[in-house]
Amino acid sequence: MQLGIIGLPQSGKTTVYKALTGADIPTEISAGHLEVHTSVVDVPDPRVDKLCEIFKPKKVVRAKVTYADIAGLDGSAGRAGLPGVMINQLAQMDGFLHVVRQFENASVPHVGGDIDPVRDIQTMDIDFILNDLVMVERRLEKLREEHRRGVSRPRDVIQAEIDLFERLEVMLNAEKPLRYYTFTSEEEKIVSSFGFLSRKPQIIVFNQSEDQPAIDYTSPHPHTTVVSLPAKLEMDIMALEPEDVDIFMQEYGVGELGMSRLIKVSYDLLNVHSFFTAGEKEVHAWTLRKGSNARGAAGTIHSDMEKGFIRAEVVSFDDLVTYGSTAEARNHGRLRVEGKNYIIEDGDIIEIRFNI
Repeated sequence: MQLGIIGLPQSGKTTVYKALTGADIPTEISAGHLEVHTSVVDVPDPRVDKLCEIFKPKKVVRAKVTYADIAGLDGSAGRAGLPGVMINQLAQMDGFLHVVRQFENASVPHVGGDIDPVRDIQTMDIDFILNDLVMVERRLEKLREEHRRGVSRPRDVIQAEIDLFERLEVMLNAEKPLRYYTFTSEEEKIVSSFGFLSRKPQIIVFNQSEDQPAIDYTSPHPHTTVVSLPAKLEMDIMALEPEDVDIFMQEYGVGELGMSRLIKVSYDLLNVHSFFTAGEKEVHAWTLRKGSNARGAAGTIHSDMEKGFIRAEVVSFDDLVTYGSTAEARNHGRLRVEGKNYIIEDGDIIEIRFNI
Protein backbone atom coordinates (compact mmCIF):
# COMPACT_ATOMS: atom_id res chain seq x y z
CA MET A 1 0.00 0.00 0.00
CA GLN A 2 1.56 3.27 -1.15
CA LEU A 3 0.54 6.91 -0.73
CA GLY A 4 2.01 9.63 -2.91
CA ILE A 5 2.79 12.90 -1.13
CA ILE A 6 1.82 15.76 -3.44
CA GLY A 7 1.45 19.51 -3.14
CA LEU A 8 2.24 22.84 -4.77
CA PRO A 9 5.78 24.23 -4.52
CA GLN A 10 6.64 25.64 -1.06
CA SER A 11 3.68 23.82 0.55
CA GLY A 12 6.03 21.86 2.81
CA LYS A 13 5.29 18.43 1.39
CA THR A 14 8.92 17.30 1.64
CA THR A 15 8.91 18.50 5.26
CA VAL A 16 5.90 16.25 5.84
CA TYR A 17 7.72 13.38 4.13
CA LYS A 18 10.79 13.86 6.32
CA ALA A 19 8.68 14.08 9.48
CA LEU A 20 6.78 10.91 8.58
CA THR A 21 9.77 8.84 7.53
CA GLY A 22 12.87 10.35 9.11
CA ALA A 23 14.41 10.66 5.63
CA ASP A 24 16.54 13.64 4.65
CA ILE A 25 16.59 13.44 0.86
CA PRO A 26 15.43 16.22 -1.52
CA THR A 27 13.15 15.31 -4.41
CA GLU A 28 13.73 16.94 -7.79
CA ILE A 29 12.51 16.82 -11.37
CA SER A 30 14.72 17.79 -14.30
CA ALA A 31 15.15 17.02 -18.00
CA GLY A 32 12.03 14.87 -18.01
CA HIS A 33 13.36 12.60 -15.26
CA LEU A 34 11.27 12.43 -12.13
CA GLU A 35 13.10 11.42 -9.00
CA VAL A 36 10.80 9.87 -6.40
CA HIS A 37 11.95 8.78 -2.97
CA THR A 38 9.98 6.23 -0.97
CA SER A 39 10.09 5.09 2.64
CA VAL A 40 8.23 2.40 4.54
CA VAL A 41 6.76 3.44 7.90
CA ASP A 42 5.42 1.33 10.78
CA VAL A 43 1.77 1.91 11.62
CA PRO A 44 1.43 2.79 15.33
CA ASP A 45 -0.90 0.24 16.92
CA PRO A 46 -1.13 -0.21 20.70
CA ARG A 47 -2.66 -3.66 20.11
CA VAL A 48 0.73 -4.90 18.92
CA ASP A 49 2.31 -3.66 22.14
CA LYS A 50 -0.36 -5.45 24.20
CA LEU A 51 0.16 -8.70 22.30
CA CYS A 52 3.88 -8.41 22.98
CA GLU A 53 3.13 -8.10 26.70
CA ILE A 54 1.09 -11.30 26.56
CA PHE A 55 3.31 -13.46 24.34
CA LYS A 56 6.78 -11.91 24.89
CA PRO A 57 7.78 -12.83 21.30
CA LYS A 58 11.29 -13.02 19.92
CA LYS A 59 10.24 -10.99 16.87
CA VAL A 60 7.71 -8.21 16.21
CA VAL A 61 6.44 -7.15 12.78
CA ARG A 62 4.12 -4.15 12.51
CA ALA A 63 1.82 -3.15 9.67
CA LYS A 64 3.37 -0.81 7.12
CA VAL A 65 2.50 2.18 4.95
CA THR A 66 4.78 3.30 2.11
CA TYR A 67 5.09 7.01 1.34
CA ALA A 68 6.47 8.44 -1.91
CA ASP A 69 7.61 12.06 -2.18
CA ILE A 70 6.68 13.20 -5.70
CA ALA A 71 8.00 16.49 -7.11
CA GLY A 72 6.93 18.58 -10.07
CA LEU A 73 3.27 19.47 -9.51
CA ASP A 74 2.75 23.23 -9.70
CA GLY A 75 -0.87 23.62 -10.78
CA SER A 76 0.01 24.73 -14.31
CA ALA A 77 -0.68 21.56 -16.30
CA GLY A 78 -4.09 22.63 -17.62
CA ARG A 79 -5.38 21.01 -20.79
CA ALA A 80 -1.80 20.35 -21.91
CA GLY A 81 -1.74 17.65 -19.25
CA LEU A 82 0.87 16.37 -16.86
CA PRO A 83 4.21 14.96 -18.09
CA GLY A 84 3.94 11.28 -18.96
CA VAL A 85 6.66 10.29 -16.49
CA MET A 86 4.70 11.97 -13.70
CA ILE A 87 1.39 10.39 -14.71
CA ASN A 88 3.05 6.97 -14.58
CA GLN A 89 4.27 7.58 -11.03
CA LEU A 90 0.99 9.06 -9.78
CA ALA A 91 -1.06 6.25 -11.34
CA GLN A 92 0.89 3.68 -9.32
CA MET A 93 -0.22 5.20 -6.01
CA ASP A 94 -3.11 3.75 -4.00
CA GLY A 95 -3.98 7.23 -2.79
CA PHE A 96 -2.58 10.70 -2.17
CA LEU A 97 -1.49 12.74 0.78
CA HIS A 98 -2.10 16.29 -0.46
CA VAL A 99 -0.10 18.85 1.55
CA VAL A 100 -1.72 22.30 1.52
CA ARG A 101 0.09 25.34 2.84
CA GLN A 102 -1.50 27.20 5.74
CA PHE A 103 1.64 28.64 7.40
CA GLU A 104 2.77 32.23 6.78
CA ASN A 105 6.44 32.91 6.01
CA ALA A 106 7.49 36.04 4.13
CA SER A 107 10.85 34.50 3.23
CA VAL A 108 9.14 31.57 1.50
CA PRO A 109 6.91 33.08 -1.22
CA HIS A 110 3.80 31.20 -2.27
CA VAL A 111 3.52 30.24 -5.94
CA GLY A 112 0.01 31.74 -5.96
CA GLY A 113 1.09 35.05 -4.45
CA ASP A 114 -0.78 34.65 -1.17
CA ILE A 115 -1.95 31.98 1.28
CA ASP A 116 -5.29 30.52 0.19
CA PRO A 117 -5.60 26.83 1.15
CA VAL A 118 -9.01 26.27 -0.46
CA ARG A 119 -7.78 27.72 -3.77
CA ASP A 120 -4.72 25.44 -3.64
CA ILE A 121 -6.90 22.37 -3.10
CA GLN A 122 -9.00 23.32 -6.10
CA THR A 123 -5.88 23.90 -8.22
CA MET A 124 -4.65 20.36 -7.67
CA ASP A 125 -8.14 18.93 -8.17
CA ILE A 126 -8.46 20.68 -11.54
CA ASP A 127 -5.08 19.35 -12.72
CA PHE A 128 -6.15 15.78 -11.95
CA ILE A 129 -9.65 16.26 -13.36
CA LEU A 130 -8.30 17.63 -16.65
CA ASN A 131 -5.78 14.79 -16.88
CA ASP A 132 -8.57 12.22 -16.44
CA LEU A 133 -10.83 14.06 -18.89
CA VAL A 134 -8.19 13.81 -21.62
CA MET A 135 -7.89 10.06 -20.97
CA VAL A 136 -11.69 9.63 -21.08
CA GLU A 137 -12.03 11.61 -24.31
CA ARG A 138 -9.30 9.58 -26.01
CA ARG A 139 -10.91 6.35 -24.90
CA LEU A 140 -14.33 7.46 -26.16
CA GLU A 141 -12.86 8.31 -29.54
CA LYS A 142 -11.41 4.81 -29.87
CA LEU A 143 -14.59 3.13 -28.61
CA ARG A 144 -16.81 5.00 -31.05
CA GLU A 145 -14.56 4.01 -33.94
CA GLU A 146 -14.58 0.40 -32.71
CA HIS A 147 -18.39 0.49 -32.45
CA ARG A 148 -18.69 1.88 -35.98
CA ARG A 149 -16.53 -0.90 -37.41
CA GLY A 150 -18.04 -3.60 -35.20
CA VAL A 151 -15.57 -6.33 -36.03
CA SER A 152 -13.67 -7.06 -32.80
CA ARG A 153 -16.31 -7.23 -30.04
CA PRO A 154 -20.12 -7.36 -29.89
CA ARG A 155 -21.59 -3.88 -30.37
CA ASP A 156 -23.66 -4.07 -27.17
CA VAL A 157 -20.49 -4.69 -25.13
CA ILE A 158 -18.76 -1.74 -26.76
CA GLN A 159 -21.86 0.44 -26.26
CA ALA A 160 -21.95 -0.37 -22.54
CA GLU A 161 -18.34 0.82 -22.27
CA ILE A 162 -19.19 3.97 -24.25
CA ASP A 163 -22.08 4.68 -21.89
CA LEU A 164 -19.78 4.36 -18.87
CA PHE A 165 -17.12 6.70 -20.25
CA GLU A 166 -19.77 9.21 -21.30
CA ARG A 167 -21.01 9.31 -17.70
CA LEU A 168 -17.46 9.87 -16.51
CA GLU A 169 -17.02 12.61 -19.12
CA VAL A 170 -20.11 14.45 -17.85
CA MET A 171 -18.84 14.28 -14.27
CA LEU A 172 -15.36 15.52 -15.16
CA ASN A 173 -16.74 18.35 -17.33
CA ALA A 174 -18.69 19.43 -14.25
CA GLU A 175 -15.28 19.63 -12.47
CA LYS A 176 -16.13 16.75 -10.15
CA PRO A 177 -13.39 14.24 -9.31
CA LEU A 178 -14.15 10.61 -10.11
CA ARG A 179 -14.17 9.92 -6.36
CA TYR A 180 -17.85 10.86 -6.68
CA TYR A 181 -18.61 7.94 -8.99
CA THR A 182 -19.55 4.58 -7.50
CA PHE A 183 -18.31 1.87 -9.84
CA THR A 184 -20.03 -1.49 -10.13
CA SER A 185 -17.88 -4.61 -10.14
CA GLU A 186 -18.19 -4.82 -13.93
CA GLU A 187 -17.30 -1.16 -14.39
CA GLU A 188 -14.36 -1.65 -12.04
CA LYS A 189 -12.95 -4.27 -14.41
CA ILE A 190 -13.23 -1.83 -17.31
CA VAL A 191 -11.48 1.14 -15.63
CA SER A 192 -9.00 -0.66 -13.37
CA SER A 193 -6.13 -0.30 -15.84
CA PHE A 194 -6.58 3.44 -16.44
CA GLY A 195 -5.22 4.76 -13.13
CA PHE A 196 -7.52 7.79 -13.04
CA LEU A 197 -5.93 10.33 -10.68
CA SER A 198 -9.09 12.07 -9.50
CA ARG A 199 -10.54 8.72 -8.48
CA LYS A 200 -7.89 7.93 -5.87
CA PRO A 201 -8.68 8.56 -2.19
CA GLN A 202 -6.77 11.35 -0.52
CA ILE A 203 -5.83 12.97 2.76
CA ILE A 204 -5.69 16.77 2.74
CA VAL A 205 -2.97 17.87 5.18
CA PHE A 206 -3.10 21.53 6.20
CA ASN A 207 0.51 22.40 6.98
CA GLN A 208 0.28 25.05 9.69
CA SER A 209 2.57 26.96 12.00
CA GLU A 210 2.72 25.65 15.55
CA ASP A 211 0.63 28.57 16.85
CA GLN A 212 -2.05 28.43 14.16
CA PRO A 213 -5.49 26.94 14.85
CA ALA A 214 -6.87 24.22 12.61
CA ILE A 215 -8.78 25.44 9.56
CA ASP A 216 -12.54 24.98 9.74
CA TYR A 217 -12.77 23.02 6.51
CA THR A 218 -14.87 20.04 5.51
CA SER A 219 -14.02 18.54 2.16
CA PRO A 220 -16.96 18.40 -0.27
CA HIS A 221 -15.43 15.32 -1.90
CA PRO A 222 -16.02 11.70 -0.85
CA HIS A 223 -13.11 9.44 0.06
CA THR A 224 -11.25 12.47 1.41
CA THR A 225 -9.95 12.96 4.95
CA VAL A 226 -8.72 16.26 6.43
CA VAL A 227 -5.83 16.60 8.92
CA SER A 228 -4.08 19.70 10.31
CA LEU A 229 -0.58 19.66 11.79
CA PRO A 230 2.62 21.76 12.16
CA ALA A 231 4.94 19.74 9.93
CA LYS A 232 8.13 21.75 10.60
CA LEU A 233 7.74 21.42 14.38
CA GLU A 234 7.03 17.71 14.15
CA MET A 235 10.00 17.17 11.83
CA ASP A 236 12.24 18.87 14.42
CA ILE A 237 10.75 16.72 17.19
CA MET A 238 11.31 13.51 15.23
CA ALA A 239 14.97 14.49 14.80
CA LEU A 240 15.44 14.30 18.60
CA GLU A 241 16.67 11.24 20.43
CA PRO A 242 13.75 8.97 21.48
CA GLU A 243 14.16 9.79 25.18
CA ASP A 244 14.13 13.53 24.38
CA VAL A 245 10.92 13.10 22.37
CA ASP A 246 9.27 11.53 25.42
CA ILE A 247 10.45 14.40 27.64
CA PHE A 248 9.16 16.98 25.15
CA MET A 249 5.76 15.34 24.91
CA GLN A 250 5.43 15.10 28.69
CA GLU A 251 6.53 18.71 29.20
CA TYR A 252 4.03 20.08 26.70
CA GLY A 253 1.26 17.62 27.50
CA VAL A 254 1.25 16.09 24.03
CA GLY A 255 -0.43 12.68 24.09
CA GLU A 256 0.21 11.82 20.44
CA LEU A 257 2.18 13.50 17.69
CA GLY A 258 0.20 14.54 14.64
CA MET A 259 2.42 12.38 12.43
CA SER A 260 1.43 9.24 14.31
CA ARG A 261 -2.21 10.16 13.82
CA LEU A 262 -1.54 10.87 10.14
CA ILE A 263 0.03 7.44 9.63
CA LYS A 264 -3.02 5.75 11.16
CA VAL A 265 -5.36 7.88 9.02
CA SER A 266 -3.28 6.88 5.96
CA TYR A 267 -3.77 3.22 6.79
CA ASP A 268 -7.54 3.68 7.19
CA LEU A 269 -7.80 5.65 3.95
CA LEU A 270 -6.60 2.68 1.93
CA ASN A 271 -9.62 0.59 3.01
CA VAL A 272 -7.46 -1.92 4.85
CA HIS A 273 -7.23 -3.13 8.41
CA SER A 274 -5.04 -5.43 10.50
CA PHE A 275 -5.31 -8.98 11.68
CA PHE A 276 -2.66 -10.68 13.78
CA THR A 277 -0.77 -13.90 14.20
CA ALA A 278 0.71 -14.14 17.66
CA GLY A 279 2.88 -16.52 19.64
CA GLU A 280 6.21 -16.81 21.44
CA LYS A 281 8.15 -16.78 18.17
CA GLU A 282 6.50 -13.76 16.60
CA VAL A 283 3.74 -11.17 16.88
CA HIS A 284 2.88 -10.07 13.35
CA ALA A 285 0.37 -7.44 12.18
CA TRP A 286 -0.86 -8.28 8.68
CA THR A 287 -2.55 -5.84 6.29
CA LEU A 288 -5.76 -7.00 4.61
CA ARG A 289 -8.44 -5.38 2.49
CA LYS A 290 -11.61 -4.81 4.47
CA GLY A 291 -14.20 -7.42 3.54
CA SER A 292 -11.62 -10.12 2.77
CA ASN A 293 -12.25 -13.67 3.94
CA ALA A 294 -10.20 -16.16 5.94
CA ARG A 295 -8.77 -17.82 2.87
CA GLY A 296 -7.58 -14.42 1.61
CA ALA A 297 -5.97 -13.80 4.99
CA ALA A 298 -4.21 -17.16 4.72
CA GLY A 299 -2.85 -16.14 1.32
CA THR A 300 -1.56 -12.89 2.81
CA ILE A 301 0.55 -14.95 5.22
CA HIS A 302 1.72 -17.53 2.67
CA SER A 303 0.42 -18.86 -0.65
CA ASP A 304 0.69 -22.46 0.61
CA MET A 305 -1.73 -21.65 3.41
CA GLU A 306 -4.26 -20.37 0.91
CA LYS A 307 -3.90 -23.42 -1.36
CA GLY A 308 -4.14 -25.94 1.45
CA PHE A 309 -6.60 -24.03 3.65
CA ILE A 310 -8.61 -26.22 6.03
CA ARG A 311 -9.88 -23.84 8.69
CA ALA A 312 -8.99 -20.76 10.72
CA GLU A 313 -8.96 -20.62 14.50
CA VAL A 314 -10.00 -17.10 15.45
CA VAL A 315 -10.13 -15.08 18.66
CA SER A 316 -10.85 -11.35 18.86
CA PHE A 317 -8.24 -9.02 20.30
CA ASP A 318 -10.58 -7.98 23.13
CA ASP A 319 -11.28 -11.58 24.12
CA LEU A 320 -7.60 -12.48 24.10
CA VAL A 321 -6.79 -9.53 26.36
CA THR A 322 -9.70 -10.39 28.66
CA TYR A 323 -8.63 -14.02 29.16
CA GLY A 324 -4.88 -13.49 28.87
CA SER A 325 -4.06 -16.38 26.53
CA THR A 326 -5.37 -18.33 23.57
CA ALA A 327 -5.82 -21.40 25.78
CA GLU A 328 -8.02 -19.52 28.27
CA ALA A 329 -10.04 -17.96 25.46
CA ARG A 330 -10.62 -21.48 24.13
CA ASN A 331 -11.65 -22.72 27.60
CA HIS A 332 -14.25 -19.95 27.81
CA GLY A 333 -15.62 -20.69 24.36
CA ARG A 334 -14.28 -17.50 22.82
CA LEU A 335 -11.97 -19.14 20.28
CA ARG A 336 -13.91 -19.97 17.14
CA VAL A 337 -13.29 -22.33 14.23
CA GLU A 338 -14.14 -20.59 10.96
CA GLY A 339 -14.23 -21.69 7.32
CA LYS A 340 -12.72 -20.07 4.25
CA ASN A 341 -15.61 -17.63 3.73
CA TYR A 342 -15.44 -16.09 7.19
CA ILE A 343 -14.95 -12.30 6.85
CA ILE A 344 -11.93 -11.21 8.85
CA GLU A 345 -12.65 -8.49 11.42
CA ASP A 346 -10.20 -5.78 12.42
CA GLY A 347 -8.04 -7.06 15.26
CA ASP A 348 -8.77 -10.77 14.78
CA ILE A 349 -5.98 -13.04 15.95
CA ILE A 350 -5.93 -16.13 13.76
CA GLU A 351 -4.12 -19.40 13.31
CA ILE A 352 -4.47 -21.09 9.93
CA ARG A 353 -4.76 -24.87 9.69
CA PHE A 354 -3.73 -26.10 6.27
CA ASN A 355 -2.43 -29.13 4.43
CA ILE A 356 -0.16 -29.18 1.37
